[in-house]
Amino acid sequence: MAEEKKERLEFRGGMFMSLIPVAIFFVFCIFLFVICKAFNMESLAMGGFVALLIGGAFCKSYTKFWDAAIKGISSISSVSVIVIFFVIGMFSSLMKESGLSGGFVWLANAVGIQGGLFVAFVFFATCVISTATGSSIGTMFTAFPIFYPAGLVLGGSPMFLAGAIVSGAVFGDNLAPISDTTIASASTQQYRDGHPADVGGCVKSRVKYSAVGGVIALVLFAILGGMGGTYQGGSIDALSNPASLVMLIPVIIMLVVATTSRNIFLGIFVGLVLGLATGLGFGLFPFSAVFNNDPANNVAGGFLITGISGMLGTVGLVIAVFGIMGVLSEAGMLEWLVDKILDSRMARTDRGAEFACLIGISITTLIFGGVTSASILTFGPVLNKIGMAKGIHPYRRANMLDAIANSLPAIVPFLSVFVFIGAALTGLSPVTVAGGTLYAFTLFGTMVFALATGWGRDYEGKDGEPVKEKPDLSTQPAS
Repeated sequence: MAEEKKERLEFRGGMFMSLIPVAIFFVFCIFLFVICKAFNMESLAMGGFVALLIGGAFCKSYTKFWDAAIKGISSISSVSVIVIFFVIGMFSSLMKESGLSGGFVWLANAVGIQGGLFVAFVFFATCVISTATGSSIGTMFTAFPIFYPAGLVLGGSPMFLAGAIVSGAVFGDNLAPISDTTIASASTQQYRDGHPADVGGCVKSRVKYSAVGGVIALVLFAILGGMGGTYQGGSIDALSNPASLVMLIPVIIMLVVATTSRNIFLGIFVGLVLGLATGLGFGLFPFSAVFNNDPANNVAGGFLITGISGMLGTVGLVIAVFGIMGVLSEAGMLEWLVDKILDSRMARTDRGAEFACLIGISITTLIFGGVTSASILTFGPVLNKIGMAKGIHPYRRANMLDAIANSLPAIVPFLSVFVFIGAALTGLSPVTVAGGTLYAFTLFGTMVFALATGWGRDYEGKDGEPVKEKPDLSTQPAS
């Protein structure tokens, strides 16, 4: 009862004015992506902090407004995300330095794959690269300059070739244990004791959804990928680097350790050590690329440092979004939204509640222009409260949140950062790029099937273990 009567953050004009920071952030997303064609996280973080600064003016107490924002920023979910991001930044930077994509181009050329089969191969290769690096946007900027020209030479359809690269980038964003969305989705879903879901367990339970959507997309790319393409012949040796394929070894070991131990830090440590030894041993990069010093300018460099600095923009975005969520929580906006969903006719059943959340995740992702990390951090707390009320396991909730955000809502033309990047790097129209991103369609269909049939719907049992049958929540400790 004391929790229900706690003092709320009051806004001039009522509780709904607490949504002003969200509205301002939405405007920034559209302005940055559509008008400025700026796809960096630093600009988004700036938009989030400006939204907070302006939004506070509509609160009756500017001091209490920022107290609420700091409370959201200092939550266990926020701190967990920030710490993990800095750690994975080093491994992601290592994989980018190794040039793994060049190894896949060599492999495809050596086997003689062309046309639709090459487009399917590009999807598979990009899936591996994005899973290894954990960066969808970074994968696209790496893969497009290598795979797209090679695919055109080998008779791939421009539409499905671009779509295969975007699809592969989204696949890794959804599945990789070192992806920002994987970490965000796990960290926002809590057990009843308040601890966030572990990343390794979420990934292990998520594989089935990603695999089904991925296999269907792979077959479709092989069938449709050659439509409109013309085989030109010629050499693509300049894009090839067979030695880089050896970096798959530390990637696989990292994934196995992270998922089996359910400890992302252990997985990154093992992968980083093996990756450094493998890359240096096979001459993929010199030690100076790992760490170097420039005494004349008092600057230290290397991809380990770049990995940390490269995460600063993303961490800034996380801090801004959690600040906004802290304000919404203290204003009672999140609680109001949760109550409205739980009291709706749709949410009378667990299936209906999940479909209501599907709608909520989709709308939030559209609002944030396909920036899935921001949409997951925003809707995550709402899904967390609804899922806990229904007893649904945190793994299931995290998987829903991540998969739905990374499917159709993330590729809507003129509202999607993924589509804008694909269009900018190929010269194709946003509609063409979105139409070729088949994995977004197949993953969305897979999740609709999972929600409708209950496939994969587990509940939180004693000590947090997943159980098939819904436990009696009245005998469980309150969160």
